[in-house]
Order: sequence, then C-alpha cells, then structure tokens
Amino acid sequence: MERIGLIAIMGALAVICGLALAIASAGDAVVLLAGILAGVGLTLLLTAARRWSRGDLEPEEEPAIQPVPAPTPGVDDLLGALDEPLLLVEGRMVVRANAAAVAMLGEHMVGEDVRVAVRYPAATELLTREGNTAGSVEIIGIGHPDRHWTLSVQPLGPATRVVRLTDRTATRATERMRVDFVANASHELRTPLASLIGFIETLEDANGPDDAAVRERFLGIMAGEARRMQRLVDDLISLSRIEADKHRAPADAVSLVALAKETADTLRGDRSGRSRVELQIEEGLPPVAGDRAQLSQLLHNLVSNALKYGDPVRPVRVVVARGGPTMLRLAVIDEGEGIAPQHLPRLTERFYRVDAGRSRAVGGTGLGLAIVKHIVERHRGRLDIASTQGVGTTITVLLPILLDSKAAAAE
Repeated sequence: MERIGLIAIMGALAVICGLALAIASAGDAVVLLAGILAGVGLTLLLTAARRWSRGDLEPEEEPAIQPVPAPTPGVDDLLGALDEPLLLVEGRMVVRANAAAVAMLGEHMVGEDVRVAVRYPAATELLTREGNTAGSVEIIGIGHPDRHWTLSVQPLGPATRVVRLTDRTATRATERMRVDFVANASHELRTPLASLIGFIETLEDANGPDDAAVRERFLGIMAGEARRMQRLVDDLISLSRIEADKHRAPADAVSLVALAKETADTLRGDRSGRSRVELQIEEGLPPVAGDRAQLSQLLHNLVSNALKYGDPVRPVRVVVARGGPTMLRLAVIDEGEGIAPQHLPRLTERFYRVDAGRSRAVGGTGLGLAIVKHIVERHRGRLDIASTQGVGTTITVLLPILLDSKAAAAE
C-alpha cells in the first residue's frame, strides 16, 4: 500500500509539471507561474523520495483479524479429564459416565437406574435419599473383591448429581500394615518379657544357699531374653530411621569392597568360631553412592543370615563385581537347605519367618531382610532372592556406582 501511494504522488506531480511547461509556451507572462509550479512539484517529489528511503510513510491500516473463540468444554470433556470413575445422574438415571467408570462398571450402565450400576446396599441408600443432598459412604468389592472405595455424591441441581468413586485400597493396605506391625512387635516383645517376669518371680523365692545353681541357670536365660529384646528394639529403631530417610538418596562415596572385607573379618572373629566366609572380589571396582553405616548393616544382615541358616560346614561366598555400566553387584551365596518357592515373595515382610522356632533359636528378630529391602530402596538399588531347595540361596543386591569421577579416583 505504501508503494501505490508513492506512485500516485509522483504521477500527480508529473501532471503538474507537464501543465506548467504547456503554460510556459503560451507567453512570457506565464513563464514565471510555470517555473513556480515546476519548483513546487520538484520539491514535493524530492520530499516524498526522502521519506520513502527512511521508511517514514505510514502504511494504510488494515482491519484487525478477530480471533476465533475456543469452544467451551462440554460435560463429556470435563468428565473425561478425570481418571477417577464419575457418573452424572439425573433423578435415578445414569445419563453420562467417564472412561474410568465405563471400564470398571461397564458401558451398559449408561441409561440404567443408578442402583443397578452400583449394586451396594449402603450406596443405594445414599443414592436414593430424599432431598438430593451431598454425602459419602465406604464400599468394598466394586471392580475387584479386595478394592476399597469412597462413593461420594455432590448435587449439581434440583435433580442432577455427580457420583464419584475414589480408590482407597492403598490407604487401607497401609493402615492394615501398621496394625499388623504393632501387633507383631507387641507379640515379639511380650514373649521374652513374660519369661523375664517368670524367672524373676522364681528367683525371689530361690534365695537360699542351695539355690546357687538354679539362680545361675535362670540368670543366663534372663540375660539371653534381655539381649533378644535389645536386638529387636535396635532393629525397630534402625527400620524407623531408614524409612524416615527413604526419600533422600545417599550420595557419599562408599567402598563396597572395603565393607565386604570388614564384615567378613568381623564374622570370622566371632566367638562361635565362624570362619566360613569366602570373598570373591573383582579388581578395580569404583565406589557406590551410599550411606556407609546402612550398607554395613545390609552386609552384616545378609552374611549373618547365610551363616545361621546355611549349611554349618559349607562356606558362605560373598561376591562383589560389576553389575552393568552403572551398577555394582553384591551377592551372598549359601549352600543350605534352600527355601520353598511359596515363601520367597514374603521374605522381606516384617516379622515373616519360614521357620519361626528355628529363627528364634538362632537369635533372629524377623526384621533382618525387611531392613535390607528398605536400605536397598533408599539407595535406589535392586534386590533379588533366588533359592532352590537342597541347593542353597543366593541374595543379590545391585547398587548404583558413584558417578563423581573425582570421588571415584580418590577411593
């Protein structure tokens, strides 16, 4: 548009100049007027050319393009944006359902009575309540027999309601674990406490000079029970501390090779005379990113378990080697009786024992592998337990290598 305006101006000036020359040919009197007109036209032409070169000519304004408004999301869009099962109910009829509700309850429920869609007595009472009021109820078994839900109703109008199903299965599982943990811990502490109380009451009566042998035997049993409680309390405190730090990954440079050697030396020097620990260590291994105290506890628990439950005359092998480009592999291998397959998935549960009597006899608390699992999780590693009955058990831990090259070189 700027170029067209400039061409029009130049054309008009050319006409003016032409008229001025024509008039000049008419006579001397008009020569002066023609010169003036020619000068004015030339001045305007030069001024327009300078403004064009500087870009001063204003373009003609074009009409603004009005943006097209975005479409307003509909009810189906809003329901589909949520991953919890949602139903839109008018009166007692299901008129809409999002994808999560259809996947759980079936597509046939749309257009049916809501009491047919959600067949649960407490839910029926809430959904048919007079007055279209809000409320919620706990239900079990919708979609799966073990799933727990909170069904809540929120009115949107005189006869329209939104029915929402919120999955509470994980929350209920956590609560059940807490209750079971308290019950198991109480049971583990109550047994040695009962023994201590019984022996103390007996010793109160056995104070004569002829009761020295009885007192010595009872005091030995009491000391053993007290140490058992102390180990249990120590393990509970360790487990609590590890869980408190589980979201904070450790980043110190820790030599897994040095820890394996320390653990082997400690257990070889045990007063029971255990000298069955054999080390197989790959050369030139870098440090791992870890918490030294926790990794030492992990190694001690694994090797101690292998010595307790493995074959009493065969060696326990501790292998430290590369487990991939970014991991080190720690494996503790015993040649004991092995573990039946049905027990393997539960070995890391708190207080779970394959043989409760044998575990207590060797001083186990039932928390060793649970502590190992939580330490591995905190270190962002992986834990694997493989066992064959009659052959033995191998517990493998993969831990991330420290990626700081300076720390690795210093190690």
